[in-house]
Amino acid sequence: MSDAVRYSLWRAQEPLVLASKSATRRALLASAGIPVETVDAPVDERALEAAAVAEGVGPAGVASRLAAAKALAGSAARPGRLVLGADQTLALGDEAFHKPADRAAAAAQIARLAGKTHELHAALALARDGEVLFEAADTAHLAMRPLGPDVIATYLDAAGDAVLSSVGAYQLEGLGIHLFQTVEGAHSTILGLPLLPLLAFLRRHGDVL
Repeated sequence: MSDAVRYSLWRAQEPLVLASKSATRRALLASAGIPVETVDAPVDERALEAAAVAEGVGPAGVASRLAAAKALAGSAARPGRLVLGADQTLALGDEAFHKPADRAAAAAQIARLAGKTHELHAALALARDGEVLFEAADTAHLAMRPLGPDVIATYLDAAGDAVLSSVGAYQLEGLGIHLFQTVEGAHSTILGLPLLPLLAFLRRHGDVL
């Protein structure tokens, strides 16, 4: 399929700028017919999260703050361009999780989540020239089945180092699906980008058909 056909629904003169190195988010946008350029927008995520938590902000709010910070940082690097920032947090109640540092941490995370329902909070922000134009967030609820140490070890052997690149130590679009009983929420939210509200905003502003 030619790029002209793939992106025929896109009406803006320039591609959307994604302030993220996430291959998953870029693939989601491309699959929806949105041409994307990426920009490095470094933010100190842990410092921003710590400050938000100190103010009493929960995991969903943390995702929104980080998404906005990334969008603003990206817009500073690309003047005049529409820049998308996105972030996702995983929470078991008020307990937040981060990408595991190693296999032992991945095993501990899965054991902590096993037999319980946790939330994935995904947020996005669109910015241009230092101004946030739009924000949206969504939450998915995932019930992990009870898992013993042997099952967790087998899963980690099969999934390999990929578990270290995802919060919660799983990728639902891959072998991580074996860990779950039920999943409630939009697929794009689970993958880290609430796509429907993004498309609705872009449609209102004439950027997509």
